[in-house]
Amino acid sequence: VPASHVATGTGSVGVAQQLIQATSGPGDEVIYAWRSFEAYPIITQISGATSVKVPLTPGEVHDLDAMADAITDRTRLIFVCNPNNPTGTVVRRAELERFLDRVPGDVLVVLDEAYREFIRDPEVPDGVAIYRDRPNVCVLRTFSKAYGLAGLRVGFAIAHEPVAAALRKTAVPFGVSQLAQEAAIASLRAEDELLGRVGSLVCERTRVVDALRAQGWNVPETHANFLWLRLGERTVAFAEACEQAGVVVRPFAGEGVRVTIGETEANDIFLKAAEAFRKEA
Repeated sequence: VPASHVATGTGSVGVAQQLIQATSGPGDEVIYAWRSFEAYPIITQISGATSVKVPLTPGEVHDLDAMADAITDRTRLIFVCNPNNPTGTVVRRAELERFLDRVPGDVLVVLDEAYREFIRDPEVPDGVAIYRDRPNVCVLRTFSKAYGLAGLRVGFAIAHEPVAAALRKTAVPFGVSQLAQEAAIASLRAEDELLGRVGSLVCERTRVVDALRAQGWNVPETHANFLWLRLGERTVAFAEACEQAGVVVRPFAGEGVRVTIGETEANDIFLKAAEAFRKEA
């Protein structure tokens, strides 16, 4: 893509906040699925805009038809998290393009692809291919997940010139440090090693999901480096049981837990804890 279409920031969440700052304020609306990335309501509130949360489908996937129906003349920005954090589910090409055809040209659609490298489904589109012919589409990427540079805070957006220029105007000066820049460049040069690590993780992801389903858990198909268990009122108890067993999961009280795929040993500890919890329940 042209260099003028790229803007960097402090992780993809930092760039997302810049996007809202550039597009939305009091009286404006920002649409996103829920549950989705927990930063969306925070950064929307900071700008003074109003969050419009559209529930996921029963299959834990974005309800794009309902999201399109939620658009009003006050809508300024729409987040589509693909894969979705924390459920790991994806939006595929045909449904995404059908949705984008319904979005007015003056509403910015942000494809948040923080976990893009973990996708193996060919029907899940690369946001960069989508953005080229759609000036109101912006793609978010990060070095915090597959690249393993979370603590260095390097994210970037790919967007057409007006959006990218606005991002550069709202960027925190010197937010991406020299050390972070050097690490990001080194990571890009080590992409073969990166893809090997990601491939191993994807294999382990399949093993863990299959084992949970064999135990009787309902696990949505995940395309990220984590999986989702909707536990409702049992969420906190499950998280505490995992911690007592020696692993930490991310609980969303009253809803469910996001479980990161770790090393084989840690995954085995988690699977034993999940099996024991299910038997006790």
